[in-house]
Amino acid sequence: MHDLAFFRANLDSIAQRLAARNYTLDLDAFRSLDARRRAALSEAESLKAQRNAASQEIGKLKKQGVDTEAQQAQVREMGERTAELDKRAAELETEYLDLLARIPNLAHESVPVGADATANAEVHRWGTPPAFDFTPKPHWDLGQDLGILDMERAAKITGARFAVYWDIGAKLERALMNFMLDTHTREHGYTEVLPPFLINSASLYGTGQLPKFAEDLFHLEGYDFWLAPTAEVPVTNLLRDETIDGEKLPISLCAYTPCFRSEAGSYGRDVRGIIRQHQFQKVELVKFTRPDQSYDQLERLTADAEDILQRLKLPFRRMALSTGDMGFSSAKTYDLEVWLPGLNDYKEISSCSNFEAFQARRAKIRCRIGKKSEPLHTLNGSGLAIGRTWVAIVENYQQADGSVVIPEVLRPYLNAERITPRADFR
Repeated sequence: MHDLAFFRANLDSIAQRLAARNYTLDLDAFRSLDARRRAALSEAESLKAQRNAASQEIGKLKKQGVDTEAQQAQVREMGERTAELDKRAAELETEYLDLLARIPNLAHESVPVGADATANAEVHRWGTPPAFDFTPKPHWDLGQDLGILDMERAAKITGARFAVYWDIGAKLERALMNFMLDTHTREHGYTEVLPPFLINSASLYGTGQLPKFAEDLFHLEGYDFWLAPTAEVPVTNLLRDETIDGEKLPISLCAYTPCFRSEAGSYGRDVRGIIRQHQFQKVELVKFTRPDQSYDQLERLTADAEDILQRLKLPFRRMALSTGDMGFSSAKTYDLEVWLPGLNDYKEISSCSNFEAFQARRAKIRCRIGKKSEPLHTLNGSGLAIGRTWVAIVENYQQADGSVVIPEVLRPYLNAERITPRADFR
């Protein structure tokens, strides 16, 4: 949500900045709605004042023994008119707030300007993609050959875009979760939380998924419950409607959750394997910061996510997303893209964003600095997406004999050094 006073005072320049995000703000419609809303509120308040004055005058006349039936009838009419105006003002207020809730955040001045992902800017790379003396396989073939990834049975149980992990494939997923949480809590300074996986509409509104992106979510019929699309939503909303002492900031939290997304609009993209699933697991990093510290904290959060990739010795690059490629609520986003030999390309494995005060205004999260209270800044990023990390390990560490070497940092979690084919019971 935008600061309303700033928004009204800078409509033309804001419209230009939003255009860089591929969003067209209808200035005439916005101004008209705002004017009608304020006019209804003003008329209602004026009529209430007149009614109060008339009521006081009636009281004086009654004490003097004057017949006030005509004046009372007039006051009743004013009351009916006031009720009509209050209802109209409330309707316009709802329409106004709904319009504001659908307007994306403004991009930070350092964000590359461009219409889409082609304008994203590479910040740096780490590691060198492996050079194989054989033709590397994609993870969907490796997983099947090793007997650790089963798409066929997942489709039978649920449908397309779901997966079953078997044996050490399942253990690798769990090892990655524990490794990520252990690293972030023991070495990066995060506090682990385990939030509910079902969330209400108010939480999704607070982080910006509702009302605009309802089609991307799974809703439970008959309940105000949604399946969490990412731990960003429940963890950020832990502080909804609260004011935090600025001296206690930054607050750094991490959480593991399964994530559920309908993937609306992604038809035909990443249809093979587990790159794009309806259900996947992720470790999320969330920060609450003072406004003057949020961009320093964005660099730290992104570096924490990068550290996981470095410890796993997976080649990656950091990309600064352009104005046309950023998420709805973000003011600035870095994507970390890991090298996948099966695709012969880099693929996003973490998205680290500073939302500035955008989410905090929607969720009513404030910080108190001295005598001043203001919306704090929220940040989050994947630390990391576990399924895509699983893919990256299987593809980058594959061997000519079809086995997969386990990265050294994960061996204590798995009590194994290599993944070899397992016998299926079929």
